[in-house]
Amino acid sequence: MPFWIIEMGHEAKKRFGQNFLVDQNIIADIVRAIRPEADDNMVEIGPGLGALTRPLLKHLNILHVVEIDRDIIARLKTDYPQDKIVIHEGDALKFDFATLAAPLRIVGNLPYNISSPLLFHFADYAARITDMHFMLQNEVVERMVAAPSTPEYGRLSVMLQYRFHMEKLIDVPPQSFRPAPKVDSAIVRMIPIPAGEICVKDEALFAKVVSAAFGQRRKTLRNTLKNYLPEADLLQLGIDPQLRAENLGVPEFALIANHLSGHA
Repeated sequence: MPFWIIEMGHEAKKRFGQNFLVDQNIIADIVRAIRPEADDNMVEIGPGLGALTRPLLKHLNILHVVEIDRDIIARLKTDYPQDKIVIHEGDALKFDFATLAAPLRIVGNLPYNISSPLLFHFADYAARITDMHFMLQNEVVERMVAAPSTPEYGRLSVMLQYRFHMEKLIDVPPQSFRPAPKVDSAIVRMIPIPAGEICVKDEALFAKVVSAAFGQRRKTLRNTLKNYLPEADLLQLGIDPQLRAENLGVPEFALIANHLSGHA
């Protein structure tokens, strides 16, 4: 039997980015990090073959799962007590999490090929979320939690850090999966920043400023943001126009965007 055929008889499907976690020690570490409580409103994204589903259900009264693979959905309907699992069939990118009771806790081994769009989709529901624990490509996690003036720091770092407190928790090697991916993985914890503490007043404008600043990463702010504000305004805000986008933290980007929107 080919190595990509899982012991349970399911063939991993590349179009869904499926890599199934099989390392029991890693699974136990993840569940300990999540600390599920019986009454949690928990949602698992892409339960797959149940690596996290089964141990989570030992602690939870109810678990919601979002799954797109029809073969796995059929397994979910037969392998688990239906009074403890609520199956939402479809694409997590299109799922309306506002239909579930808040506050939500979201977990999952996210498909690496759509991880960034999924993270931004979850951000739209941040006010309804207590925390999130995700398995992601390690490179993506490093970018998410990166500090300014480091190689990993970029647009993704800024756009998530203004909405979430984030922490890398666990390194997960390729051999922990079947089939083994070609990259290292990691678990990240994301806790939404309360709405009253978010420093950005106009999110759409903030996103445009960040995108423009990182659009030509090696150029200085004087050049990348010249269509938004003159060099004199940067100086007025206490920001050196000779700096590059990677040198600014979230507060500085928020300061620029708020200045442009008249909220400074």
